[in-house]
Amino acid sequence: MIEAITKFWQHIPKAVLFGLAILIQCVLLVLMVADRMQILREGREVTLQTQPVDPRDFLRGDYVVLRYDISQLPAGSLAGKTAETRNPVVFVKLAPNAGGLYEAVSVHAEPVAVTAPEILIRGRVSYSCGSTSRMFCDKLTITYGLESYFVPEGEGRNLEQARNQQKLRVVAAVLPSGRAAIKRLLLDGEPVYEEPLY
Repeated sequence: MIEAITKFWQHIPKAVLFGLAILIQCVLLVLMVADRMQILREGREVTLQTQPVDPRDFLRGDYVVLRYDISQLPAGSLAGKTAETRNPVVFVKLAPNAGGLYEAVSVHAEPVAVTAPEILIRGRVSYSCGSTSRMFCDKLTITYGLESYFVPEGEGRNLEQARNQQKLRVVAAVLPSGRAAIKRLLLDGEPVYEEPLY
């Protein structure tokens, strides 16, 4: 069987294999762009407050490191329970406050039902309690894939300063599955960067 497969591959011209490899890479790239387009076009918008970041995490390259009020949360009913993996996926129920900013209501290991204007955002716990156990800590540090934003060269310092003064907010698009992407940045409530829908 393996011999037959080897003979088959040997009969295919190298130019065809090279072209096939390029085609596969192009298809994967198109799928990644289409996935992001789906989030930005179909996701519900939520506005999140950014938090100051330790100076050791300042701008590296041409992107701004972002942290949110929802980046560190009490585990609630998950505290002390065993997680299935070392960095488990969790679902955070968000609801808008009186000012329109979305805040965490609760954290869950599985998707739960929400009613408008609540929304579920999917995140990953960045560490577990203890070095060998897979338990949820009392406080969870959660990443959502919204922790960095690329900006034009030389413009990151102003955004960092605004972030550290809590003047920077992020509008994220969130799909019903909980997947999210940054849609725009707001500086003092005004849009400063908008992600193209491609």
